[in-house]
Amino acid sequence: MADWVITSRDNGDMFFVIVDKKQAKVFLFDPQGSLRAAAPALLGARGDDTVPGIGSKPMNLVLEQEKTTPAGRFVAALGSSSTRKEDVVWVDYDAAVSMHRILKLPERLKGIASPLPEDKRMSYGCINLPDAFYENALLPAVQFAGAVIYVLPETRSLRQTFAAYYDVDAPVKLARLAQH
Repeated sequence: MADWVITSRDNGDMFFVIVDKKQAKVFLFDPQGSLRAAAPALLGARGDDTVPGIGSKPMNLVLEQEKTTPAGRFVAALGSSSTRKEDVVWVDYDAAVSMHRILKLPERLKGIASPLPEDKRMSYGCINLPDAFYENALLPAVQFAGAVIYVLPETRSLRQTFAAYYDVDAPVKLARLAQH
């Protein structure tokens, strides 16, 4: 994915973020494609699609299987959360999915510290990040130049998720050619 972003310049002059849901990790790249920072993340339930209307549903009525972190390409937007009363980086405003600091709850702190990706599935779909990564890497990048966020799928293929944006086979071919 990073190869394609760099080659196609899909990010324009913006930073870009790749969220690897399978590994529960987030990678921040500068506009030229250099990795700037990486961190573990807490994510929602397994799945790649947002439940229609989820953004307007009261949190206490959201079912466990509805708490997905959607896969796809998103343009980051700075904003604030009405429920958290703090700044967030919106991924999908209509679906109420953002990137934000981890809630200081014991189970969340234990989850982010675990080396196991399966221990990091506990958000309502938002991408919860360590404070240092959010404040020192993500937030300054979005404030300075904006960011495109690519959330990798886990139940669909890259082709199904990103085909509208690029030829998903091209980066693989380019990477293989570079190795020979």
